Amino acid sequence: MSDYSIQPMDLSGLQTVSLKDRGGKVKQADFARPFVPGSGIAGLLDSLPHILAGDGFRAVVDAIGNAQARRKPVIWGLGGHVIKCGMAPLLLDLMNRGFATGFAMNGSASIHDFEIGLCGSTSEDVEAVLPDGRFGSAEETGREWNKAIKVSCGVGESLGQALDALAPPEHRDASLLLQAWLAKTPATVHVAFGTDTPHANPRCDPAALGAATHHDFRLFCTMVSELNDGGVYINAGSAVVMPEVFLKAISTARNLGHTVRDFTTVNLDFLQHYRPKVNVVERPHAQAGGKGYALTGHHEIMIPLLAAALIESQIGNAAR
Repeated sequence: MSDYSIQPMDLSGLQTVSLKDRGGKVKQADFARPFVPGSGIAGLLDSLPHILAGDGFRAVVDAIGNAQARRKPVIWGLGGHVIKCGMAPLLLDLMNRGFATGFAMNGSASIHDFEIGLCGSTSEDVEAVLPDGRFGSAEETGREWNKAIKVSCGVGESLGQALDALAPPEHRDASLLLQAWLAKTPATVHVAFGTDTPHANPRCDPAALGAATHHDFRLFCTMVSELNDGGVYINAGSAVVMPEVFLKAISTARNLGHTVRDFTTVNLDFLQHYRPKVNVVERPHAQAGGKGYALTGHHEIMIPLLAAALIESQIGNAAR
């Protein structure tokens, strides 16, 4: 016998509703279907459920495909992990197909790409070299990355020009900065001082670097100003710097009289962080139309899958 002064609620009078009348957000018709052998990437997309990210992934493929068909911008914002995972060749192929009209990256991405262009490898073992202070002390990176910076053309274009002279033939095709520069595709680099290893190098000229990255911010503002009515911005692998830069570029372009609305944004990462969620997926569309999507997954899987879906759709549309 309970000593409490209150008693459990009597549920005998609870009103119920018919399951048919209630309905449901999930329907059998939306379920995934078994993959049909031999149906390729198109078959894989068809097999995905029409629920949550299944439809979100299709919508992103459609948005990028429509932007490419209408010659609208498709801008890729990149963090360092995307380059470290070997995605540059895929992104460059998308560039050549019209699925990437511009790139914007944080400092980390530029350093990894620059090192790949110089010697075909990057990403040191931090735990092994940090105890004695050797982390970030690579001679060629610190010397050539800093030496390349030109205020007149920004960080991204400066690094592309430098790699054209420095990169050995066997590594040239793997550098996004170099190949984007050769293709005259805008690539900007957005530096936060103290976040990247070349900043500690005695050859670093902070005044020149600051002016050059500000040049790139203004260039990025121009790129963003053209997203209106069908453009796409993809934030891949940057949790802080690129989402902040993108939001400021949106506001700057609008402040200067550019209409930037009814476009698509995508955050593509293996974790959904606060800033990409609000600064990329949500805030840019407030009172401006368009749609933001959050796709969660490892870059080394999701970007090849997205690229394959775009190429497949392009081939399928051309055949019709």
